[in-house]
Amino acid sequence: MRHFVGYKAAIALAVSGLAVSSSVFAADNDVKLRILETTDIHTHVLNYDYYKDQEDVGFGLSKTAGLMKQARSEAANTLLFDNGDLIQGNPLGDYTARVRGLKAGQTHPVYKAMNLLAYDAGNVGNHEFNYGLDYLGKAIKGAKFPYVNANVYTADGKKNYFTPYVILKRSLKDDKGKMHPIKIGVIGFVPPQIMQWDKVNLDGKVTTTDIVETAEKFIPEMRSKGADVVVALVHSGLGSVDKMGKMDENATYAVSKIKGIDAILFGHAHLIFPSDAFKDIAGADIAAGTLNGIPAVMPGFWGSHLGIIDMDLKVDDAGKWTVASGKSQVRAVFKLEDKKRVAAVENDPRVVAAVKPDHDATLKYIRAPIGKITAPINSYFALVHDDPSIQVVTDAQVWYARHALQGTEYDKLPILSAGAPFKAGGRGGAEYYTDIAAGDIAIKNAADLYLYPNTLQAVLLTGGEVREWLEMAAGIFKQIDPAKTEPQTLIEPAFPSYNYDVIDGVTYEIDVTKPRRYDNDGKVVAPDSHRIVNLQFGGKPIDDAQKFVVVTNNYRASGGGKFPGLTGKNVILEAPDENRTALINYLIEKKSVNPTADNNWRFAKTGKPVTVIFDSSPNAAKYVKDYPGIEAAGSGENGFAHYGLKLD
Repeated sequence: MRHFVGYKAAIALAVSGLAVSSSVFAADNDVKLRILETTDIHTHVLNYDYYKDQEDVGFGLSKTAGLMKQARSEAANTLLFDNGDLIQGNPLGDYTARVRGLKAGQTHPVYKAMNLLAYDAGNVGNHEFNYGLDYLGKAIKGAKFPYVNANVYTADGKKNYFTPYVILKRSLKDDKGKMHPIKIGVIGFVPPQIMQWDKVNLDGKVTTTDIVETAEKFIPEMRSKGADVVVALVHSGLGSVDKMGKMDENATYAVSKIKGIDAILFGHAHLIFPSDAFKDIAGADIAAGTLNGIPAVMPGFWGSHLGIIDMDLKVDDAGKWTVASGKSQVRAVFKLEDKKRVAAVENDPRVVAAVKPDHDATLKYIRAPIGKITAPINSYFALVHDDPSIQVVTDAQVWYARHALQGTEYDKLPILSAGAPFKAGGRGGAEYYTDIAAGDIAIKNAADLYLYPNTLQAVLLTGGEVREWLEMAAGIFKQIDPAKTEPQTLIEPAFPSYNYDVIDGVTYEIDVTKPRRYDNDGKVVAPDSHRIVNLQFGGKPIDDAQKFVVVTNNYRASGGGKFPGLTGKNVILEAPDENRTALINYLIEKKSVNPTADNNWRFAKTGKPVTVIFDSSPNAAKYVKDYPGIEAAGSGENGFAHYGLKLD
């Protein structure tokens, strides 16, 4: 708050003979602070797509570094933070963790780069825990900047596992060139669901608390310890505006209402804020880049964007700081020309040189052949047609589970297998698809087919529970009106493709003329609706009471995605191997595999002819001839192409 005495009162004091302090007439000093954010880098230190084995102009910390240089040159005072999901996400991360490992004194490649870029602090994301706590600890030791997290505790819940917050002591230059000391508090949060998603790594070792309650606990403490400005690093999506609950995965909107926070850096959702995607959110000012009046930013993923918050501060001669205003923006490492991405910034040569040995070793690793496929694999139409990119994964999971369950009480039960199209465009962009030619298949291809380092698990379910699982997955489709003659949009964009599970081992149809039974949060919204029809096992209607083993991953089995019946309590197999390790071993043993989809699901008849529209890559056009009923339907937005599918 600005402190001053009116001039009439000052004159009166002078006339009375009382001394008047010089600070009575002192104006506040104007100071500008620029805060920069990266988030969800997922080990994309370079602008290299290891799955396609080629460079890409659309991402990479080596590219973001160029934006940092530009942004810093424009401001006298800057801070740089990373918001997590850093050490996992591509073959470079997997090679470093699973193949080479980290020995004492070795620096993880991401920190080789980040130390050069002079980060001020970092926060852990949920994927930091994918390789276990020991590895995480070794990796973070290589960071030459502090790490914060406030809502992960020791197993007994009594002590923070990480440093909950730091108070950075800096000096900022005002608009007249004068320096002023300031204390900037930085606190971090991660989704409490890490206890489910990485149960194997975390159970009995740590526990988590609610993001909002934890913030409300620590923010006043930070203020009492002298923080002049508080920055929250929230590895969490926006979340609900009016349905905020305890232990929410996405809680940033709720955090924006907590008193004492001056700036919010968020992530996890791989989206852009500010952007028109959030224009209808109450309390979101897209032009200013604020949430409920607090400057906030979320800069995409993989280093695609740099988040920038500009704050106008004031400090009086007594060192009292106030925040006058703040706004945010994002800058991209690419620009669109003729609907194609072209580079907007060059690579930072220091970053490229720092990780070159790690990059070269990763290339050698991913290029090693492990088997052959007799047909091509692509995921261009994975959301609208049974798909080979899912089929080869589900086949491998069944192969693994049969071996693992042999001799157990479950080895006589039928085994089903769930898989999802991980690379199916969406928020990943128009290039985010799998496309593998027939012939030799390498580790890079297996990692392309199964992106995440999930471990393989199997659950025991009834036929009825299998039906509900599929009902939840079918929520990716919008309801189609067969009475309309104009084309209708089929895919719900807010539904992530990795939650569109296909379950192999049964056959079924999906009736998109009915409303979806579950919403994105797993809540029943249409109790009388059943999109899954003609669900059969062995050519006969499924017995809702029959027991099935369903092979999946640790994320889904422990409740990830909020699927009905999946809570982690009915897990019967917790494999030590990752799903993609099972896939690699399957390809090695089989030597040659036919990945052609078995067409175990289709859309149910609509009663009347109707055309639905969906987006895919322009590269999908060359495969249209292989999919009866699908045809190209013109150009879409952001590099996508429209395709039509005829239903009847």
